[in-house]
Amino acid sequence: MVAALAFRNEVIGSGVLEGTGWLRLEVELYGSLSATGKGHSTDGAVCAGLSGMHPKTSEPEHIWAVMPALCANPLLDIAGHQVRFQPESDIAWLGWFIDGDGLPHPNTIRFRLRHDEKVLKEQIILSVGGGFVEPLDPETGARKPASDQHADIAVPYPYNSAAEFVQQCETNNLEPWKIVIANEAARGLDEQTLRQRLSEILQTMENSIERGLSAEGILPGGLNVRRRAKQLHEQMLNGKTPSWAGGDLRPSVYAMAVNEENAAGGRVVTAPTNGSSGIIPAVWRTLRETENLSEQSLENGLMVAAVIGALVKTHASISGAEVGCQGEVGTSCAMAAGGAVAMLNGTVDQVEQAAEIGIEHHLGMTCDPIMGLVQVPCIERNAMGAVKALNAAALSLASDGKHLVSLDRALEVMKETGLDMNRKYKETSTGGLALG
Repeated sequence: MVAALAFRNEVIGSGVLEGTGWLRLEVELYGSLSATGKGHSTDGAVCAGLSGMHPKTSEPEHIWAVMPALCANPLLDIAGHQVRFQPESDIAWLGWFIDGDGLPHPNTIRFRLRHDEKVLKEQIILSVGGGFVEPLDPETGARKPASDQHADIAVPYPYNSAAEFVQQCETNNLEPWKIVIANEAARGLDEQTLRQRLSEILQTMENSIERGLSAEGILPGGLNVRRRAKQLHEQMLNGKTPSWAGGDLRPSVYAMAVNEENAAGGRVVTAPTNGSSGIIPAVWRTLRETENLSEQSLENGLMVAAVIGALVKTHASISGAEVGCQGEVGTSCAMAAGGAVAMLNGTVDQVEQAAEIGIEHHLGMTCDPIMGLVQVPCIERNAMGAVKALNAAALSLASDGKHLVSLDRALEVMKETGLDMNRKYKETSTGGLALG
């Protein structure tokens, strides 16, 4: 959806629409997007983006109504111009080569705007995970990361690795989140605005849990997977959980609630991806309830989790299509574990250790969703990931934070493992559990 909206805006800003007559749009989905796109509702998302919608600001019911409307009346309004777009024929599901060459990324999309047979505008955009998209330079073919107007601004506490982040905290005697606050302030984002945005994220996470705990029925897509979070939550409240679970299945139940919402097309927070969106909300709510954490503590935890997620994205990947589910559930587990330690007043060494445990014990995890739906095994993987995150936090808090394998080394191995992993285990639904 984000990529399609970016192309729409590029078309509007380029001026190619002026003075034209009959127009038509084409979309080509390559690689993993093609292999699992129908299960992931990629076609519906493309339609919504081309119509001008954004996942953060548009209501889910409006988003998913666009494609049926276009199938019935295949015309898009783009800046006052009528553009023909019939999803059933104008979205092409292609393979692992583009123009005879290998793909620049497993999630590659090509958009074309045509006037008769002439191409007025063409753009290749990569969906690199977590809602981030990178267009290719039309002349050089090089990837162009999302522009950051503050990229060249010097920050007071620079770092490019977990070791450097730990050193900045220890050298300056600052809590981890204060490093983030100071750096963001240097980029023009004051603490009040930062916390307001974090509060909105927390509220969105809470809303997704509540919706998931109240909904029943069968998830869409054809697998006939039944929602379980509501029933499990009721059983837990009535004391009907196994004794070895301590009567408390909250982390797993909350994670499942969010991921059932995701599977149903509801709004979730990409953390760091939609497929792993249940772990951080589950851990944050569990700790808020059990440790009576304040709103500010929860915001502090999100800042630390974001540092960990950014390090993974920079030095490995958060894309299941690139490195398998270790980059999705593994990353979210690491983010949640490190954030939990920060919220529970652990040291920065313990934060780094907890995040490393979260990564280390997901290394090699495949991404093999059945029928391309983010349901099986994804929903239960979030349930397990939330528990592992809390255990990782507990293990690190019970130690001095000194450990053999660093987070930086674990990220190197994650990247290496992802490169070595067979394509059929990386979000293609052509191997593993996806084969039934």
